[in-house]
Amino acid sequence: MDSAKNLPVAVIGAGPIGLAAAAHLLERGLEPLILEAGTSPGAAIEQWRHIRLFSPWRFNTDAAAVRLLEAAGWEAPRPTALPYGGELIDNYLTPLAALPQIASRLQTGARVPAVTRQGLDKTHIKGRNTTPFVVRVEHSDGETRDHTVAAVIDASGTWSTRNPLGTSGLPAIGEEAAQDRISTPLPDVTGRDRAAFAGRRVLVVGAGHSAANTLINLADLTKEEPDTRILWAVRGATADKVYGGGDLDGLPARGQLGARVRRLVEAGKIELHTGFGISTLKSIDSGVTVEAVDGRTLEADIVIPCTGFRPDLNILRELRLNLDPAVEAPMELGPLIDPEFHSCGTVPPHGAKLLAHPDNDFYIVGMKSYGRAPTFLLATGYEQVRSVAAALAGDQESADTVHLELPETGVCSTDAGTSCDVPATASAPAESGCCTAPEPVLVGFPTGLAHGRSGTNN
Repeated sequence: MDSAKNLPVAVIGAGPIGLAAAAHLLERGLEPLILEAGTSPGAAIEQWRHIRLFSPWRFNTDAAAVRLLEAAGWEAPRPTALPYGGELIDNYLTPLAALPQIASRLQTGARVPAVTRQGLDKTHIKGRNTTPFVVRVEHSDGETRDHTVAAVIDASGTWSTRNPLGTSGLPAIGEEAAQDRISTPLPDVTGRDRAAFAGRRVLVVGAGHSAANTLINLADLTKEEPDTRILWAVRGATADKVYGGGDLDGLPARGQLGARVRRLVEAGKIELHTGFGISTLKSIDSGVTVEAVDGRTLEADIVIPCTGFRPDLNILRELRLNLDPAVEAPMELGPLIDPEFHSCGTVPPHGAKLLAHPDNDFYIVGMKSYGRAPTFLLATGYEQVRSVAAALAGDQESADTVHLELPETGVCSTDAGTSCDVPATASAPAESGCCTAPEPVLVGFPTGLAHGRSGTNN
């Protein structure tokens, strides 16, 4: 970064990881330019503010961010309490973003459609790594501007790009035409979005913690709206991965979640359809018909997609990336988090070294760094950006010295269906996402904070 040391570092996204990156850059004497597509910091989390995280406060705040906040008189929440997404915003992200050091460097309503090297498309190599980046920004005032920066930290998350309802990674036939019958992920069915679900036939699709949270909230809705009918479709032969480890789960809140869903199914409150890989959606006057690959059909008024998320890589088309072909995470990180093979306790802490790409001084961090893997943790992202900030400041020793403290995990499962039973140990800090998620981030979405919606960068 020496050749562009007087230029700022662009941080795309003002969610927990993006703001933490800014805090670490400031501590290193670097100048962040924080670009958030939403109208406020944490805009993605705002969409699931009604969801409680599985991990307590002490794992959900970043050390550099806390140092900034405490210097301004902020009082930390009780470390053992489990916050809702809304509390994460109101009690942490909003005060952090309001600090003069952050607020003066934060632009909201600033969507990033592209990142490139100044004067160079991806086919040009000469002088590439000494050439500044250009970040194109579409501002809410209608103006599009290019910002020249020394480095780029992409913390834009995955919330705006959900996985399709169909099988084989493709949308089901008719899925796009039936969009008016498909809700956003993790809707607030008992609050803000209640009218769309009360007294209706609701089909929840998915087998992760997002689905579990949504099913429980729908069951709560039926207590006041008994005509509401809950259908649940999963591709697998059973729903055991949602039920999880129960009392054996190292995160009690998550274990209770799965156990409660199981009881609701057994009591007939939720109509479960297993082995239901969706092939076709057809809008009809009364709702939508959903057909499985094997020919079975379900009719619903509205479908809630809880199918996970994937990274939006279009904005990075002109950069030279090195991505794992399976999960679309940085190449060296991908095999460590692949849900086909990953178990809790097997992912080491990692930072700038594993997150690097052929385009020097460009990093994908946070939920987006995990690509399609659903096991990201906020604590993971905080260590990522601490290391990245150190690397950008030229402190390679600190960048390479990575450490991560996570709660003991026990038995757990991920949105991808991977079951894990290897506990983290103090001697080998693990960064296994299958062990601490808030929902959507899977941080339970997420934290697998996680993770803006509708193009929100965070």
